[in-house]
Amino acid sequence: MEPSPGTVDLASLAPPLRALFADQQAALETLQGEVVSLTDRNRNLEDRNRRLEHLVRELRRAMFGQKSEKLHPDQLQLAFEALEGALAEAEADAPASTTPTPRAKRPAAERNLGHLPAHLPRTYKVIEPESTLCPCGCGEMTKIGEDRTERLDVVPAQLQVIVTIRPKYACRQCEEGVTQAPAPAHLIEGGLPTEGMLAHVMVSKFADHLPLYRQAQIYARSGVDLHRSTLAFWVGKGSFELRPVYECLKAELKTSNHLGLDETTVRVLDPGRGKTKTGYMWTMARDERGWSGPDPPGCVYEYVPSRSGKHGEKLLEGFQGTVQVDGYPGHNRLRREDRPGGALTLAACWTYVAARIMLRRAGTGVLGLKILHIPAT
Repeated sequence: MEPSPGTVDLASLAPPLRALFADQQAALETLQGEVVSLTDRNRNLEDRNRRLEHLVRELRRAMFGQKSEKLHPDQLQLAFEALEGALAEAEADAPASTTPTPRAKRPAAERNLGHLPAHLPRTYKVIEPESTLCPCGCGEMTKIGEDRTERLDVVPAQLQVIVTIRPKYACRQCEEGVTQAPAPAHLIEGGLPTEGMLAHVMVSKFADHLPLYRQAQIYARSGVDLHRSTLAFWVGKGSFELRPVYECLKAELKTSNHLGLDETTVRVLDPGRGKTKTGYMWTMARDERGWSGPDPPGCVYEYVPSRSGKHGEKLLEGFQGTVQVDGYPGHNRLRREDRPGGALTLAACWTYVAARIMLRRAGTGVLGLKILHIPAT
């Protein structure tokens, strides 16, 4: 059979030419493989650059955009988390290449490898070789060392049912009475949750900011149908039981001679309007660690719908001493002589003083911050 046009009959070539042709063909196949590898690498780099450019745009909008467009720092962290996850997914999906490709050096990532807390429980899994006999026939080999690898695992929350059984006892001879242990006290009489369940729901809602409807969805995945209204009732009952602890903490803080008072805005739902409104979280705090004071630190929060100074005055009812505040004029009512318990001494915060001085020095004009009182200490 005659060879088709464009092909080479290797048998008709001299041995040196056959070897040269084979080498050239192998080099061509290698180059084609590198082209495919570089094409995939460029595609991954384009995807990565697209994500980075999007992140830069979001960062610029968060830092320099209009107030209504600025992102909260927590929301910005979500973008970083999404980017890291996408990069990890792209690296895992990239085909393994036999030829090493040069990479630009980048700072080492902050990882937790080798730094897992010692208090975590550890489960040890020993993987022995299939045989510990010496291949040379010398007999059993001796252990000379080991390699340890730590990985972080999680045991998902497991719901359980606690069944309380109270046996009844009676005398078969006299039949005059029945003996039974009293039922243990419950926060919700006749209710489903234990004290631990109530604590978990409230911590998830107020500390982890997990709404009740999402908690209901999480429990539904475990096969437990807990309606949102049921969880809301549990939270209300738990809040009522914790009220004495809250009042006790307020009373404890007011026994000191120096407290801090401040308020911060929070966004709250406004039913009927279809949007949120601004509320205020007033804070009364004590922290004497800066000068080795005898009292332990503590903090109390109280939500109110407005910034009126009367809310701070009500929060400090029964307190006598010095209050560390900012320059908000609403705090001036604390210095009134007709205040229940008498006037308080107001101490300005040096942080605001320094910031105001720097702002004034950067421009023109006279320092306009009114320092209420700064104690000698």
